[in-house]
Amino acid sequence: MKIALIGYGKMGKTIEKIAVERQHEIVLKVGIDNQDDWENFPSDGADVAIEFTQPSVAVSNIKTSIDKGIPIVVGTTGWYEEYETVETYCKKKNGALIAATNFSVGVNVFFALNEKLASLLAPHDSYNAQIKETHHTEKLDSPSGTAISLAEGIINNHPSYDNWQNLANAAKGTLPINSIRKDDVKGTHEINYESAIDRISIEHFAKNRNGFALGAVLAAEFISGKTGIYTMKDVLNI
Repeated sequence: MKIALIGYGKMGKTIEKIAVERQHEIVLKVGIDNQDDWENFPSDGADVAIEFTQPSVAVSNIKTSIDKGIPIVVGTTGWYEEYETVETYCKKKNGALIAATNFSVGVNVFFALNEKLASLLAPHDSYNAQIKETHHTEKLDSPSGTAISLAEGIINNHPSYDNWQNLANAAKGTLPINSIRKDDVKGTHEINYESAIDRISIEHFAKNRNGFALGAVLAAEFISGKTGIYTMKDVLNI
């Protein structure tokens, strides 16, 4: 499979390593200094594109890939207020897209556990939920896209919450997300349900970037040759 890497920072380099180990070919590497290479890239030059850049350019990169007829896997977060517009564009152009706040296999299992736990505790209003996420200081968005996905998973399965707020403490009915930034933390997400008598917690701790990169390559393998809009649930059959 021929892969175009849109974004060649730390994550892009990790994706390259894993993709090559899985016998794929990297045919394009786009960094901040050669964005034009992506604009001028031929439509038949790659089987799939993997995009890990910044929110300010993600939508443009996605539309370029759709215009070229190249399926795209998107790991950039912070642009999801434009997701419906991109979704409409992709369907109109008969493109192929997988966008995820986190491609890690472990995190996507964690998403499913989070939804199940929320539904189990929904009848028990003595438990108050909170999300805590910790990342490296270079992370641009706060809360993390993964934390937002976790919050949405709780809100959709627990009637006590109808929105979230990026605060350690929030008003009743609002799910608090406590965002912490520390040096050299790849990503930790913790869900806590606290009552007067006990606490129930689940946690995902990322040891390195390899899990995110492997999941992105798995998504690329899944979407290559397809059209339509998919999620990591489709990729992992969750």
